[in-house]
Amino acid sequence: MRLDPATIAPVLQAVRESFGDTAQVWLFGSRTDDAKRGGDIDLYIETDLDRDIVTRRSDLLRRLEAIYGEQKIDLAIRPRSRAPHPLHEIARERGIRLSDAAR
Repeated sequence: MRLDPATIAPVLQAVRESFGDTAQVWLFGSRTDDAKRGGDIDLYIETDLDRDIVTRRSDLLRRLEAIYGEQKIDLAIRPRSRAPHPLHEIARERGIRLSDAAR
């Protein structure tokens, strides 16, 4: 996984502050492959909250910018009350859940 281990706890905290304590987050895409270089940070988030998603997303991006600077970050967010999109399923299946990586 090509994500600075020191940033995992702050990312998890930022996600919880924006999307609640039950939110879970996965890193997916090229950053999960240690053999690759560069690339944006792709995060998939599942949340029990289903209101104000756009506002919460903007809030989270602001928090993540404080952690990573001007790094490109893509967010895929799914309220658990909504059916998953195929991208959500792929992110969950192939991604790395950050709470597991923090252990």
